[in-house]
Amino acid sequence: MLDEEPKIRIETREELIYLLAEAAAIEHNVMCCYLYGIWSLKRGVQDGLPAEYVEVVQSWKAAMTDVAVEEMTHLTLVGNLATAIGAAPHLSRPNFPIPSGYHPEGVSLELYGFSHALIDHGIFLERPEGVPLKDSAEFVHPTDYHRTAPKGTIMPTAQDYNTIGHLYRAIMHGFEALSHKLGEDVLFCGDIAAQVTPSDAPLPGLSSVIDLASAEEAIETIIEQGEGAPEHSDDSHYAKLVGIRAQLDEILAADPDFAPAFPVAKNPVMNEAMDPHNRVHINDPEAAKVLDLANSLYGHMLRCLVQAYGRTADDADAKRLFLNLARELMSVLTPVSEHLASLPAGPDAPGINAGMTFTMLRDIARIPSGAGEKRMMHERLVEMANHANSIFPEGHLLDGISDTLLGMASKITVPGIVPPVEPVIPHDDKPKVADDEEGVVGCEEGRDMVLSFDTKRCVHARLCVLGAPNVFLSGVEGQWIFPDKMETEALRTVAHSCPSGAVSYVPKRETQAEPAPEVNVVYLREDGPYAFKAPIIMDGEEAGFRATLCRCGASKNKPFCDGSHKDIGFKITGEPETRESEPLAVRNGPLTVKSQKNGPLVVSGNLEICAGTGRNIDRVQSVRLCRCGGSKTKPFCDNTHLKIGFKSD
Repeated sequence: MLDEEPKIRIETREELIYLLAEAAAIEHNVMCCYLYGIWSLKRGVQDGLPAEYVEVVQSWKAAMTDVAVEEMTHLTLVGNLATAIGAAPHLSRPNFPIPSGYHPEGVSLELYGFSHALIDHGIFLERPEGVPLKDSAEFVHPTDYHRTAPKGTIMPTAQDYNTIGHLYRAIMHGFEALSHKLGEDVLFCGDIAAQVTPSDAPLPGLSSVIDLASAEEAIETIIEQGEGAPEHSDDSHYAKLVGIRAQLDEILAADPDFAPAFPVAKNPVMNEAMDPHNRVHINDPEAAKVLDLANSLYGHMLRCLVQAYGRTADDADAKRLFLNLARELMSVLTPVSEHLASLPAGPDAPGINAGMTFTMLRDIARIPSGAGEKRMMHERLVEMANHANSIFPEGHLLDGISDTLLGMASKITVPGIVPPVEPVIPHDDKPKVADDEEGVVGCEEGRDMVLSFDTKRCVHARLCVLGAPNVFLSGVEGQWIFPDKMETEALRTVAHSCPSGAVSYVPKRETQAEPAPEVNVVYLREDGPYAFKAPIIMDGEEAGFRATLCRCGASKNKPFCDGSHKDIGFKITGEPETRESEPLAVRNGPLTVKSQKNGPLVVSGNLEICAGTGRNIDRVQSVRLCRCGGSKTKPFCDNTHLKIGFKSD
């Protein structure tokens, strides 16, 4: 017999805001629980995982990561729902284990490593309304209590719900009732610019909230991604977790000793607890330092999220900056937390490993916009970079994190602080002519131009020898470039078609210099490199208007492609999904490309990222592009280079 569904009362805007804060907290807490389980999974054979199980464990990690990302979508949607009615996003939460009374008696939230118990617990939390399930016995519900809002009171208070879907159905009813009571124009009084919109963040299912219809759409997205739509739920959190449990059961039946995860602590804490019951103090010296960094990364990520909300329309660049920094911090937090799970908890907990605690800052209220905001956000990134440098010295698997954090700090312009990046060198509209030592093996002066060919940049597109066969001779000794063997304008066209910039020229007499592209573009070549067309400033020096840069990680001529993607069998589509983005106000201008040490290509400037077919993928003014070949979000960097030990100057 199903428990009777308690009634949830929402009669005022304040009560609706209160219940939205409850929803935000449970999404945030559940997301942390999933991440803790994900990061506890062994990374491969290097962690003692048998080779035959690596693929299935990676599939579990991917599926649960998708769930965690959608929980982030839910948290953001709830923030948009709150912002739409004049409130602010709620990102605060208590530290783990979540104390009794913060959520209904039936919701127990603790940090627990990947296990059958954790999957059972997730299935229980994500269960559809009307599905009778019991929680895992490992998650104890010690207190019997009920939370109600007495009739006749106007002070909001916590109220009970049987399932997360039940909570959202009540919130939807609250929006409907208040729209009728106050009028939609009165209820939805917030500025849409203050929300995180699909053009700001590539979160699956994210939408803006402007009226009752869009509020209902946002809530339905949350419910369907979690418990699943009534008619189709294969991709829901509930269904994904049920699928993982079935695979886990099958493996355990054949191999009872199968251990896909490290034995991480249940409810780890940074400091010795007043009540040590059900908590593990992480006091191993190395683990404590790594945990300190992990929590600092998490705290600053939350600050960046908070700073993104509440911006006006003319402050969109700052919103986008802080959202990008939040995503980048999350991608750094992942390898740090995975490494942490491989370390011992300390002498007081033999046989137990450490784990991320998600310790909250005392306050994460929004910092007022301005110079103080930028200084504080910049300063904290530098502090974390210095700490990372002290605990991950050169040669450590994570030794690139310090540079990554300094790169993030350089994106925040602070009065009086010069970012540690190369200056943009003004372009003089003339291609750089390299000397023989830099790889030019052909440089001939003709009537109208000095024509050059740089073999170090050539990717053998063969557009030169096919388009100008009398100018570029192959397989001959001695002179092999004859610039006067073709009409000048036609030869200029052939030169401009060279994707790598290997062919260049310096004009003479009336010949015009190569024009700068009207639109800065990078094309993703199928199973191959990035093809840039823009006024490129490469690591502080001019690199012409065309360049093909390595994205497989194997080139011996980084950052340029040397064809190694063919040798290693690099496979990646040139047609990733399109992201929602706003048209760029300016589409050209200098494009700065910095090869981050042991990391991605950090690109600054106006840029359209296009598929090989020309379809738009994204429009950006700053982006980190993968060049290790391992990112799961190609072409965008997800900091996999930190996990696989990618090395490049």
